[in-house]
Amino acid sequence: MDPVYDKLTTLGIRPSIQRVAIMKYLATHRTHPTVEEVFLALKKHLPTVSRTTVYNTLRMLSEHGAASMITIDDHRVCYDGITEPHAHFFCKRCEKVFDFEAMEMPRYTGEIGKGFRIDDTQLYYKGICPQCLEAMKESEELN
Repeated sequence: MDPVYDKLTTLGIRPSIQRVAIMKYLATHRTHPTVEEVFLALKKHLPTVSRTTVYNTLRMLSEHGAASMITIDDHRVCYDGITEPHAHFFCKRCEKVFDFEAMEMPRYTGEIGKGFRIDDTQLYYKGICPQCLEAMKESEELN
């Protein structure tokens, strides 16, 4: 059997061709893609897929725990096929999102404080990645 198909059915998601393709894309592209990036990649192989289908499917996958929706800011929402808790790093220069899987994550569950129930924890850092820092140093050396 197909592990993506099995994952979807286990989570109560009816596995259509588009849903399986989107889930496989997330599983094989660890780039934290946006809706637009997934749409453009799938359009090559599934010419009938629409942006709306990709958007709705990604939202549904995140609501069912098959993917994680990462909100970097008001203008950038990306998706991650890895649903185990881990931190992210957003490079403000190249705008790539990196996984920090080895980092210890806070694990709050249930209620905290006076009646607050935690359903999701996201931790991400913003800064400049090593590749961009190196490029900046080289650029300074040339000037």
